[in-house]
Amino acid sequence: MSDLSNVGVPGARHRMPGVVYPPVEHLKRAVEAGFLGNQTLVEAYMETHAKFAQRPALMGPEGDFTHAQLDDITNRVAAAFMDLGLKPLDRVVFQVPNCNELIFGWLGCLKAGLIPICSLVSHREREIGYLANHGEARLHFVQGDDPKFDHVEFAERIQAQAPTLKHIVVARGPARGKALSLKALYDAQDPVAAKARVRAVPRDPFQVALFHLSGGTTGLPKIIPRFGNEYLYNMRAVAEWEGYTENDSFFNPMPFMHNFNMVCCSGPVLLVGGAIAITPMMDPPTILSVLTNQKPTFMVLGPAVVKLAPALKKLDFSHVKGIYATHGGKKITELLGIPAYHMFGMTEGVIMFTRAGDPAEALEKSVGQPVCALDRVKILRPGTEEELPVGETGEPAFQGPYTTHGYYNAADRNAEAFTSDGFYRSGDLMSCRKIDGKLFYFFEGRIKDVVDRGGEKINAGEVEEALMTHPAIDNCAIVAVKDPVMGERACACIVLRDGQPAPDVAQLGRHLEAYGLAKFKWPERVEVMPVLPVTHVGKLDKVSLRKLFETAATA
Repeated sequence: MSDLSNVGVPGARHRMPGVVYPPVEHLKRAVEAGFLGNQTLVEAYMETHAKFAQRPALMGPEGDFTHAQLDDITNRVAAAFMDLGLKPLDRVVFQVPNCNELIFGWLGCLKAGLIPICSLVSHREREIGYLANHGEARLHFVQGDDPKFDHVEFAERIQAQAPTLKHIVVARGPARGKALSLKALYDAQDPVAAKARVRAVPRDPFQVALFHLSGGTTGLPKIIPRFGNEYLYNMRAVAEWEGYTENDSFFNPMPFMHNFNMVCCSGPVLLVGGAIAITPMMDPPTILSVLTNQKPTFMVLGPAVVKLAPALKKLDFSHVKGIYATHGGKKITELLGIPAYHMFGMTEGVIMFTRAGDPAEALEKSVGQPVCALDRVKILRPGTEEELPVGETGEPAFQGPYTTHGYYNAADRNAEAFTSDGFYRSGDLMSCRKIDGKLFYFFEGRIKDVVDRGGEKINAGEVEEALMTHPAIDNCAIVAVKDPVMGERACACIVLRDGQPAPDVAQLGRHLEAYGLAKFKWPERVEVMPVLPVTHVGKLDKVSLRKLFETAATA
């Protein structure tokens, strides 16, 4: 439960241009129900660090840190960022893999009142240049020790394109070029003075705390403002739903800067006094070492980890309380003998889980129920606002204490994404039905044109726009084809210009690299066609394309 003391008329004291703040009546409802209070996310973390000071917070092959040590380091990171001239509500682009230094920088930013822009290490010029400019970022926080890619040189190029970017900080490694070293910055800070400076930073629970990114549904990622007390509530609701305690630890190899990991997995376990098992390396020996030595009690097994199935079957998982997956829970349980729970979530808001005690049918087939009593879900006939009866499949629309009311500085997208009464349209297909007297929700597919590659959403339109700049391509379509490891991969269906040779996967990759598109978005299959199929009304028929190449891939 949040601290509800001194909550008057709810709402941010200062309104940032471009941010869609929740209506006062929505905030009042959530405050009166006891869900939103007067404590910010970072204040709750500081309280946790004090309460569980000597318990582990971070653990892994690169060193362990207690909550007290994490609190001290992140105080000093915050003070160092303030010394660079950064002010509350300034934005910081994060481009760092899972590692201890990422958590240092993330909590340090929150303590200084700065707003992390949660980008991915794999993003390149198109994404980072856009985010830095659109978000008016002041600092670019990069990895610094990747042997395959020079993030410092990349950040310097981005800095030349983004006039607001004044600073580059490397998370790992020494200062070089225009980039400062994170460790050198916080090592220079006095711990006592840093703590006092952090305590003096003004806090507003109804203000933006994070800029997350949309899952790639409409071209370049859209920025999603998440607010201090609603994000805190979202973490607490998940922790309560799943029963996390200070004795738990979580291993999720997916990026921490994903909303899923941050708000459903690592973030809430850390918030209740537990620990994160964390490593920047994703090679099989390191993963197996983490699972063996750190013994996490909760896990996410993504595609890269599932490939280790033969080795995983040899491990002792008797201490594991649960594994999370978007689907296939029954197979995971059969393979490893561990309870597996399905989930559905959006960076824009609503989170659903199955959990221990749910009926067998719900555990096996559904994505569960929303974690908050005030979460509202409508199943609409696609393209309309007509609500369908229980049991029918349609487009879900959501509203609740932690579901967004608008993207940052994106009026056109906001006009498309919400119903007339303010429900967010997800672009998915879903049904609901009663099992043992309770409503459970079932994921039935997607309306939106995306490829879900191992949890990373690839917007087909964004890739198609990039491919159309290739001199050999006259027309193209990106479709998802099924893959046993990644779930889906992107297939480029291309029509060639007269007399042009067909580019292969590698050639398209080189073209998209020069274009500046993140590698995970590159097509991994190319199909040359004389013409792309269309529907009876003349629109591109991606349904038939998907069916055609799913059949070809599995023949």
